[in-house]
Amino acid sequence: MLVEILPGSYCGAAPSPDVALRTWNLDPLLLVSLLFLVTLLRRERTGPAAVGVLAFAFVSPLCAISVGLFSARVVHHVLLVAVAAPLLAAALPARKSSGVALPFLGSTALLWAWHLPAAYDLALRDVAVYWVMQLTLLGSAVWFWRSVLSARGGIDAVLWSLAGLMQMGALGALLTFAPVPLYATHGLAPLAWGLTPLADQQLGGLIMWVPAMLPYAAMIALSARRAWRASGGRSVA
Repeated sequence: MLVEILPGSYCGAAPSPDVALRTWNLDPLLLVSLLFLVTLLRRERTGPAAVGVLAFAFVSPLCAISVGLFSARVVHHVLLVAVAAPLLAAALPARKSSGVALPFLGSTALLWAWHLPAAYDLALRDVAVYWVMQLTLLGSAVWFWRSVLSARGGIDAVLWSLAGLMQMGALGALLTFAPVPLYATHGLAPLAWGLTPLADQQLGGLIMWVPAMLPYAAMIALSARRAWRASGGRSVA
């Protein structure tokens, strides 16, 4: 069923390589929102960095390039869920953990659901659905990372970070080895960049499979270190 609320791509048409680096997104509402957020989080150690990552994702030419290239869209999503989200989670007030299972399942389900071809293509042709995608991906990822950071036992944080790493890698592997292009939205634009749609999709899958797992690996190392120190170097249980 065709759904159109605010038809069109938020970042405009896919740019050609010769003009791509000049396609900055200066949407006033977006800029005001980012300014408000950085003002709100300016005193937190990771707050300004989180807003900087969001600015790069939505203001820089990456926003427009990701309209055309699936691989650029993967970079965009990775910045949201694996870089900006943990930085935002660390900047928010600490709270008592109520468990990581539900945040993990929720964030994983949303990430995978938005990469179903029908949902993905709809989000890139409708501005309202696009923002539902972005906000739910970011919000659920912040929920997950906050729960990991607040986990009672260090081993819990390690194991759930490992689970996040594995699901991200699994989705990347599926996209890498898919035998055909999955997304109609990226059926033509990659050709201008010297890529077939399938090669662009495979590149995106590889980005999600390997580099995107690095933040999770960093959280595993950090959590293990914290648990080791908390236990006096005896046990992480």
